[in-house]
Amino acid sequence: MFVKRFFEPSIAQASYLIGCQANGEAIVIDANRDVDQYLDAATQEGLRITHVTETHIHADYVSGSRELAQKTGATLYLSDEGDADWKYAFINEGRPLHHGDHLQIGNIRIDVLHTPGHTPEHLSFLVTDGAAADRPIAAVTGDFVFVGDVGRPDLLERAANLKGAMAVGARALWKSLQAFAANEDWLQIWPGHGAGSACGKGISAIPSSTLGYERRFNWAFNVTTEADFVTRVLEGQPEPPAYFASMKRVNKAGPAIVGGFIAPPRLADAKLAELLAAGALVIDTRPAAEFAAQHVPGTLNLPLNGSFVTWAGWLVPSNVDLYLIVDNATAARLPDVARLLALIGIDRITGWISTSAIAASAVRRETMQITVAELRTRMAANAVTVVDVRSANEWAGGHIPGAVHIPLGYLADRCRGLPSTKPLVIHCQGGGRSAIAVSLLERLGWSGVINLEGGYSAWPAAGLPREGAHEPQTTRA
Repeated sequence: MFVKRFFEPSIAQASYLIGCQANGEAIVIDANRDVDQYLDAATQEGLRITHVTETHIHADYVSGSRELAQKTGATLYLSDEGDADWKYAFINEGRPLHHGDHLQIGNIRIDVLHTPGHTPEHLSFLVTDGAAADRPIAAVTGDFVFVGDVGRPDLLERAANLKGAMAVGARALWKSLQAFAANEDWLQIWPGHGAGSACGKGISAIPSSTLGYERRFNWAFNVTTEADFVTRVLEGQPEPPAYFASMKRVNKAGPAIVGGFIAPPRLADAKLAELLAAGALVIDTRPAAEFAAQHVPGTLNLPLNGSFVTWAGWLVPSNVDLYLIVDNATAARLPDVARLLALIGIDRITGWISTSAIAASAVRRETMQITVAELRTRMAANAVTVVDVRSANEWAGGHIPGAVHIPLGYLADRCRGLPSTKPLVIHCQGGGRSAIAVSLLERLGWSGVINLEGGYSAWPAAGLPREGAHEPQTTRA
């Protein structure tokens, strides 16, 4: 048996190629949109992808299962479990899977388990290497069981707007865990996500585990009552990014076939002013410090770092043309940037402009900054409005007294309620998200927006008073 785990760090997502080396057949589970990586790996190992499946209708990325099946001629298998309100609309393109079914890939047996909770249709797959054993060696658990955590059951309600689904999902997840716990301690857990995914609240960075280990150290296996489990699994979940709702719809209906990722064309520097005058969405991909030092008003700062895809998913609509400002080094990797955005369904990168256009622009701006000492003085004089753009969990852990809390992902919608008579001072934990927030507010027409140097971290470090039950456990920028 051959097994290869693929991990996409931008969305902390794992998928699996499992092949029988005796007869050359293989299955891919939970493919993302970059399907060539599975084709290349299979070719390198002398395998043919004959089966394609996935654990559930994903919320955090566009599924590549449909495209991979079409490219390879493999049979597409999709869950037919769950209720009538939440089914694959294109299930007739493949074969339905139900609890108790099994797939045979050469000597490898894949047993299908219905493990609802994260979603009603969720499946897990028990993998048995028939050439060596008659018992499963591993379970591909998707968003059911993670290392150190379990899948969140609130997304159908919070992202797909199915009212009442989260409590129902939490109770179903409890029952799924009780049944799954009956498997052997040695069973390996191959989950669908790692640390950094918004599909759970405490996922470990360790890529795999065993059921025995999780039974002992995963909180979800050590809760003694259903009621307690429901309370604990629903509390403290991070805000689901805005694009999760559209991903659910896209993956339910059937993702479009993209056929690859290409770099957008370069545009003349002079085009920048014309685009901004027309209200086009122009994203400046430089680091926050460079953007703060000098930028063109109206551009949105989304630094091309590990959080790029997350904030693009929150702040960039998938149905509009967008333009990128990039430096020469980034220009060379624009096909990969296109791939990253395509993973979450953002396909309309219409062109790119060099950073030289910033220096050539007739209008340039520097982001105003303020220290915590200066902020305290101005707050005492009621001369500013402080806006905290951190998550709800961070806010609950401690915040500046008198601040207004609007998580960054909701800022565009909720900023209308902020007072316009005083300057806004924006902060996050360390400065990364507040830089994005300042650029967003400027793009929406706000003037005099100020960034807090050092973010919230600088406030308690200076010994200044704060409110909140406890200090935040995260140190995100």
